[in-house]
Amino acid sequence: MTVTRSIQAQSNDVWCLLTDLTVRTHTTLDRMVLTDGEFGPGTAWREVRSQPDGSALTEEFVVVEAEPPHRLVLASPGTGVDYRVTWTLRPPRRRGERDTVVTVTQEAIPSGARSRIVAFLLGGLAARAVAGALCRDLAELAARADTAARADTAAWR
Repeated sequence: MTVTRSIQAQSNDVWCLLTDLTVRTHTTLDRMVLTDGEFGPGTAWREVRSQPDGSALTEEFVVVEAEPPHRLVLASPGTGVDYRVTWTLRPPRRRGERDTVVTVTQEAIPSGARSRIVAFLLGGLAARAVAGALCRDLAELAARADTAARADTAAWR
C-alpha cells in the first residue's frame, strides 16, 4: 500500500520531524526508545498508538535504512506477518519551492502458510485500513510541519 502527499516544508525539515522520536503526536499515546545513540540504522522503539475505534495498538520499529533527508526504511515484526515501511522524501523540483513530496509505502510479508491464506482472504479490508492509517500519519506530519513553519515565521517578526 502506497500513499503520497505534498508537505509545505523543505525536505530537511520534514526529515527532522519524521525522525524526532521525542515528539508525541495525536495518534501516539506513548513511545519508548529501546536503543541508545543517534537516529540511524539499528535505532529501535516501541510505541502505543490510538486507533480510530478507540483501541490501542502497540508496535515496535527498527530502522533498517536511513538516508537523510531522502529515505527511511523501518521494519516492524508482527504475529504471522512482518511489516516494512518505507518513507521517501522528494525535495522541491524548482528553486524557491518549499513543498516536499512524501511517499510512504507499507508492505506486509506473511511469515507462514496460514498467514498467507488470511492475507489473501482479508487483503482488501486490510489494505483500506492501512491506507487510512498512512493517510493519517501523513496528515499529522504535514500539520506538524505547518506548525513548525508558523513558529519559525513568528520568531522572525
